[in-house]
Amino acid sequence: MHKAHNATGSTMGRRVFLKVSAGVAALAAIPKWLWAAFVDRLQVRTVEKENFRFDPRIGQITWTDRKVKEPYYLKVDGLIDKPFRLSYDELKALPQVNQVSDFHCVEGWSVKDIRWGGFRFSEILKRVKIKPDAQFVVFHSLGKTESSAGKLDHYAESFTIEELIDPGKERLLALSMDGKPLPHEHGAPLRVVCPYDLGYKGSKFVERIEFARERQPGWWTLANPVYPVDAPVPRGRLRKNR
Repeated sequence: MHKAHNATGSTMGRRVFLKVSAGVAALAAIPKWLWAAFVDRLQVRTVEKENFRFDPRIGQITWTDRKVKEPYYLKVDGLIDKPFRLSYDELKALPQVNQVSDFHCVEGWSVKDIRWGGFRFSEILKRVKIKPDAQFVVFHSLGKTESSAGKLDHYAESFTIEELIDPGKERLLALSMDGKPLPHEHGAPLRVVCPYDLGYKGSKFVERIEFARERQPGWWTLANPVYPVDAPVPRGRLRKNR
């Protein structure tokens, strides 16, 4: 989850946590058949400026402030022999996987049984020849952030290559949610789903995959070191073991 942040981010986090906690008991009573509707309505904070939208029907981004439209491409570069890019249609044409996963926010709340659809990172690896010193992958997000508190002008998160291809961790590059294209608030056109990591590791609005020699601390880690680079969900919050 990308959350709103400024120089007083820790205070904001506590405020949001208190608001969310007040509703946890009520949410726990929602019948399972209502979860899909709840997820559709779930408002998720982002740190990105609200100046772009993605249209999945035509695979196009509209920059609302500049009134510019352009096709979306996922760019793959860094420590590989030949950078390339994939259009939205090409991403949809990759072998698709569906999975049901829980989402765990760093603030202590979770959303259970979200249905995601997308492709595994292994599909990207099949299309690249990585250089020997490439150990990490950085996911870069569309747009600029509202605040520079993260010391980056856009959202970014990183993983080791081994983490991304570990089947037990069920990481997915998601294009859909509950059988529909990702809505804007949940990261359209592409987001990282990582069920066993806290929500801020799951980059939304992904537009670039960079193979790198070193780990890139994420936007939130740079904004406030209380958010660690590695963010596994505490085992007590998991409903199944890896």
